[in-house]
Amino acid sequence: MKLEVKSLQSSNENENIFYLATSENYKKLPFSEQEIKFAEEQIAAEVPLVEFNRYTHKVYLHVSAEKTYGNSELEKMRKLAFSVHTKIQESKISSLVIQDQLNNSDALLAFVEGLSLTNYQFLKYFTDTKKKKYTLKQVSIQTNVLAKEAIDELSAIVEGVKLARELVNEPLSYLTAQKLSEEIQKMADDAGFTLEVFGKKKIESLKMGGLLAVNKGSVDDPTFSVLEWNPKGARNSKPIVFVGKGVVYDTGGVSLKPTKDSMDLMKSDMGGAASVAGAIYAIAKANLPIHVVGLIPATDNRPGGNAYVPGDVVTMHNGKTVEVLNTDAEGRMLLADALSYADRYNPEFVIDLATLTGAAAVAIGKYGIVAMGNQASQENMPSLKKAGDRVHERLVEFPFWDDFGELIESDIADLKNLGGRDAGAITAGKFLEHFTNYPWVHLDIAGPAFLGSMDSYRGKGGSGVGVRLLFEFSKQYQTE
Repeated sequence: MKLEVKSLQSSNENENIFYLATSENYKKLPFSEQEIKFAEEQIAAEVPLVEFNRYTHKVYLHVSAEKTYGNSELEKMRKLAFSVHTKIQESKISSLVIQDQLNNSDALLAFVEGLSLTNYQFLKYFTDTKKKKYTLKQVSIQTNVLAKEAIDELSAIVEGVKLARELVNEPLSYLTAQKLSEEIQKMADDAGFTLEVFGKKKIESLKMGGLLAVNKGSVDDPTFSVLEWNPKGARNSKPIVFVGKGVVYDTGGVSLKPTKDSMDLMKSDMGGAASVAGAIYAIAKANLPIHVVGLIPATDNRPGGNAYVPGDVVTMHNGKTVEVLNTDAEGRMLLADALSYADRYNPEFVIDLATLTGAAAVAIGKYGIVAMGNQASQENMPSLKKAGDRVHERLVEFPFWDDFGELIESDIADLKNLGGRDAGAITAGKFLEHFTNYPWVHLDIAGPAFLGSMDSYRGKGGSGVGVRLLFEFSKQYQTE
């Protein structure tokens, strides 16, 4: 969908128009007396979207009663855009003019963001898309308060989210670990960040025992992708590192997933990797002045002939030993190696994203992201939460007391990879903490990463959660 910004002007007679207006100015818009009367009746009945059928084209009106636009009001604008998109799709509209009478750039950007994200579809594997494909192709924004640069930045964010969704929606029949690195290379070429991909021999030389253990049951080699955006004039002297879990498919390994339908959506177990790739794409495309590094360990987890098994002891990249109690606790094994590897960058701050535990999804569902971090991270946690509130990818901080660490103590190794039923999301985080020597936050996105039904502008399937959060955090980093 193409976006363009123009100064506020009168529209052509036959254009499809959406007016964003206030109660003070909507009656001054080019409506007939009958249309104004109809609008008054609709607004009195609390209808959020008034529709006028002018036969040759459609006109839509939203009258906002808001005086200020905080985080909740901005989310309402994104959801309003979803409603508008539904209406224009019903009428098979291909172009729309947004006339801004609110004069609030944040509200207008939130609306356009919601409209753009709603317009995403994953249609690659349909043989006939004519009836399914959304018709909206062109949006012209007429406003006096929005610069082209703001729309360019929003376009970068939206494209990053869409690319992340695309990766999550791809099945393993296409998106192996190797193919994931190739897709990230395309993103790097487009946005201008650098990418280095380690193959199996390099991973072996780095002694990444966790990633190699998970990969032992697969016929496909693992990869370890290093993404970097380091522009001239970066605000941070040391990089921020994002680490994304890249399990392109998870059977559970030898500890085969036992419950009904539990493997159906496991192509989405690389949602963290997709978020990291999408975020760095958006940051580079928008030319943010911040040095960021992305680390993505990737493999599938299968019960192949030489698969790792419960009872194995694995030596990790940082030399620590792990007793494996369950091969379905695989994400933390490869994340641990990546977190250890991050130490060589002497990072200012590290954030990992992973569809790590069912416990996190059960705790808060699709409505937020479970967060926890070490003591050194507490300086950055408020800014991360603020960014999450801003883009409505909200963080719920779980307690991270030392007591939880007792649950992953092993009788035969430095630690074990499973802590039992109690506090499952937290003990997974406690496991990862053993591989960090810097300020670090763990984000468990198991709930919102893949949506089983349509959820407003977030869509259905891969949501791209985390991209907008990381972008907003990076944009505001060291500027507050």
